Amino acid sequence: MKRILWTLLLLFVLVAGLLWLTGRETLPPGLADAAAKYDARILRDAWGVPHVFGKTDADAAYGLAYAHAEDDFATLQGALLAARGRLAEVYGSEAAPNDYMVHLLRVWDVVADGYPRLDSTTRALCEAYADGLNHYAALHPDAALPALYPVTGRDVVAGFVHKLPLFFGIDRVLRELFADARARDVSPRSEATAWTRFSERNLGSNAFAVAPSRTTDGSTFLAVNSHQPWTGPVAWYEAHLHSDEGWDVVGATFPGAPLILHGHNPDLGWAHTVNTPDLIDVYVLDVDPDDPDRYRFDGEWRTLEKREAPIRVKLWGPFSWTFKREALWSVYGPVVRRPHGVYALRFAGFGEVGQVEQWYRMNKARTFEAWRQAMAARAVPMFNTVYADRHGRIFYVYNARLPMRSENYDWRAYLPGDTSGTLWTETLPFDALPQVLDPASGFLQSTNSSPFRATLGTDNPDPAAFSHTFGIEADKMTNRGLRALALFGADDAITWSDFTAYKYDVTYAPESRVARMRRQLLQAPVPPDTLARRALAELRAWDLRADSANTRTALAVLTFGPFIEAYGTTVPADTLMRRLRWAADHLRAHFGTLSPPWKDVNRLRRGAVDLGLGGAPDVLRAVNGALQPDGRLAGMAGDSYILLAAWDAEGRVRSESIHQFGSATLDAASPHYADQARLFVRNARKPVWRDEAEIRAHLERAYRPGDERLPE
Repeated sequence: MKRILWTLLLLFVLVAGLLWLTGRETLPPGLADAAAKYDARILRDAWGVPHVFGKTDADAAYGLAYAHAEDDFATLQGALLAARGRLAEVYGSEAAPNDYMVHLLRVWDVVADGYPRLDSTTRALCEAYADGLNHYAALHPDAALPALYPVTGRDVVAGFVHKLPLFFGIDRVLRELFADARARDVSPRSEATAWTRFSERNLGSNAFAVAPSRTTDGSTFLAVNSHQPWTGPVAWYEAHLHSDEGWDVVGATFPGAPLILHGHNPDLGWAHTVNTPDLIDVYVLDVDPDDPDRYRFDGEWRTLEKREAPIRVKLWGPFSWTFKREALWSVYGPVVRRPHGVYALRFAGFGEVGQVEQWYRMNKARTFEAWRQAMAARAVPMFNTVYADRHGRIFYVYNARLPMRSENYDWRAYLPGDTSGTLWTETLPFDALPQVLDPASGFLQSTNSSPFRATLGTDNPDPAAFSHTFGIEADKMTNRGLRALALFGADDAITWSDFTAYKYDVTYAPESRVARMRRQLLQAPVPPDTLARRALAELRAWDLRADSANTRTALAVLTFGPFIEAYGTTVPADTLMRRLRWAADHLRAHFGTLSPPWKDVNRLRRGAVDLGLGGAPDVLRAVNGALQPDGRLAGMAGDSYILLAAWDAEGRVRSESIHQFGSATLDAASPHYADQARLFVRNARKPVWRDEAEIRAHLERAYRPGDERLPE
């Protein structure tokens, strides 16, 4: 028996070894062959920022891909895997929901149908970017995931098709549907449906524009200040792209994007912030009790389209298993079958592949009219956008593909899935969206707040002109929005120094959510225990600021932090009191006091770098931290890449930027892994160099992709 067992064990080991050897993949040959057709140079400045010069736009996109791969190859490959629906075969079962979503939403059907219809220059841009990644993989095979290659332009477009629905919450809706019980009621049809405020997601960003009428020297100012996670697939990467075909743009991009997503060129610039209109609907299907694959629609039975979604999941070592799940489709869109119901999804922008094309046209636009025409395509289905240009024009638009829905339903609930009355097919035209052009006030702000308070005065859009079915955040005002209106609105002679100071403001407004919660606590019955009384005394003395030396901010942020961005809700006083006691206990245990300097608690950590900083959730100097085992908060989102630009009275542009870490977003061995962190915590910035001679005056190295030496 022992001999038999040992023989079986030996056979198992041999088979496992054979499977491992035969299962090892190598990169396909010829990955770098296409590199010869591109003419790109990468000039890294003293901060490691890549300035990519090409004869053509495609050359620049190719060089951008190579440069970004040098700094963050793993994240780039992860983004490709995610869009391919193959994360689970590398990262295991925890990534399987993403892969199922790719199949369920038919991402690759959308790409196959739409990619040939993109214009030839956009396709060339995407193919060039893919070739840059292929070239880097060929030269770094040990870091490459062979199954991904060759990357194609379709992979680049698929990344946008996959990623953008996540910004407006498709993942949140799917998690809700896969819960153990139905999460919401089904809306009845009514001639006068009551409307409930949409719940807000915890998202943030800032964008400001100031016209010459409000600056001291006739300049035009623009702040690009999106609040993104500090690491991962939607962390900002700074770059400058320049081609002989007229592409000259600086700003930031995400892994997998072949262009700048927001920034400026010599003539104009723009900034995005997240808005949260209702772009997703869930329908409850009326399924035939005798045939679970049929559903009723307008009085007739229809058959669900059925596919099998193969999801390959890594188990251990070289072993994986392909699980198969059904992927259903209805007249509304994708369908999931759950024990508590069969649900269909419909979301704005399904079938759209033109995101790269739209951003590319925005990158190259040199006039407001050309830029606005690019925006009007709305291939990008959401994001507030603030614009400024060399002529002093400023503009704000609540960009969104807003579904034209029947007013007879409560669209916050689930919808009846048996009637064309809930099947919307049209969206509000771009010209009808909330927008403001050249307001008399001379400034615009977008801080994830109501689009109806983008500025001061009568130039704001009229909320009465927009249906409640759009789910526009009509009444939402972040603290950042309140402070922006107060600061810019009170100053009719804004200097560059003022502009930068306002961006870094750390104050909570008296009417902000934080100030209201503090008043609620201070007006509650006085607790009997000494610790809570001491904590209340500290809160009473707090000046509503989050500067780095403030000794009462830590108690306030730890107390109110979980509730700051839950706009539209009221937190019970006893809940706030329990949280206050927890915060006081926490500070006493880890710092020996209820009033440590905020910078001792609020930290920027990156490798060996550990720095104290100011800022807090929902102040204009936004920092969101995650609690660490040592009791401190380590920054993980909020202010990240910041770009501040000014066009002078003659139309000449200059700008300054900062990244919370540095240009090497993943390479810990690089000197640029955290070299901007000390500037970042001081609220300082570095100059943006655009002219080649100026770049060379601050040059670290110059080379062609694949060759560290730049040929003369």
